[in-house]
Amino acid sequence: MKELVEIENGKMVLNKVGIAEGKPFIVVGIPAFNEERTIARVVLEAQKYADKVVVCDDGSTDLTADIAGGLGADVIRHKRNLGYGTAIRSLFSHALELEADVLVTLDADGQHNPREIPNVVQPIIEGETDIVIGSRFIEKHFAYTMPWYRRAGVKFITKLVNNTAKNNVKDAQSGFRAYNRRSLETLKVTENGMGVSVEVLISAGKHGMRIQEVSSTCNYDKDTKHSRHNPLKHGTNVVMSIIKLVVEDKPLTSLGIPGILCLIVGAIFGIWMFQIYAVEHYIVTNIALVSIAFILIGFFAISTAITLYAISRFAEKISSKEKRNAGN
Repeated sequence: MKELVEIENGKMVLNKVGIAEGKPFIVVGIPAFNEERTIARVVLEAQKYADKVVVCDDGSTDLTADIAGGLGADVIRHKRNLGYGTAIRSLFSHALELEADVLVTLDADGQHNPREIPNVVQPIIEGETDIVIGSRFIEKHFAYTMPWYRRAGVKFITKLVNNTAKNNVKDAQSGFRAYNRRSLETLKVTENGMGVSVEVLISAGKHGMRIQEVSSTCNYDKDTKHSRHNPLKHGTNVVMSIIKLVVEDKPLTSLGIPGILCLIVGAIFGIWMFQIYAVEHYIVTNIALVSIAFILIGFFAISTAITLYAISRFAEKISSKEKRNAGN
């Protein structure tokens, strides 16, 4: 049985793990944008529980990168602000370069408590799962520290993700996560913005990865800066990312069926228009326009669905061919 032992000199040491001669190499990745006020505290706390701390400075115009680098963190610098998703991709790539056994991601603004890193890492170390989410919704009193509108938004997005990916998670928007080596090597995320959080879960579901949640606190004190994004805009962007991912994954279902329904509705309005014309010998313009609109939308949706399906099938064949060649 694999077991986690107490913190020794600020590092997690394992008795029976089979990773890196009994001690996993743990990297903490912190995406940051203009967080000079809080980055020092987060980096210093994270260093107590990690072999390496990496900060992705996503185009900051303040001293975020300088402070993090001065404290001994590896700093990845983006010349301009490219988005949270791009920062996560950079952290994934750097963790693989470091040959990390586990990557933990947490926010730079002080929302997450680095002292909870051992709790988030432990299920991976014990071989129970591939991805761990520090969830704010396992214990209700933690959830109710969130502003009500954020709590409602997270629950709505989580429901959409669970309906899409069948992950059955409680907190699809938590940025406090841990990933094992397999997930770092397998997950190929493309979202540039906050939608990357749900893209990871949807992709993990497609690859059959195990996802587990552990209880996590979140600091919503008035002195803590939580998000630079308008909550409504943030939520809308994430929902649009979910829609885009679903359309890309199942184009025939998500676009083809609505396209056929639009054609049927357009045909019904068209028949109605011709019936009126046959009796009264004039065309009702509004009915004709509705018929044409539905038919055009239907044809566009169906043609787009067929095109996306053909592209995805072609990509799958190319990927399969590359895997076979690599195996040979």
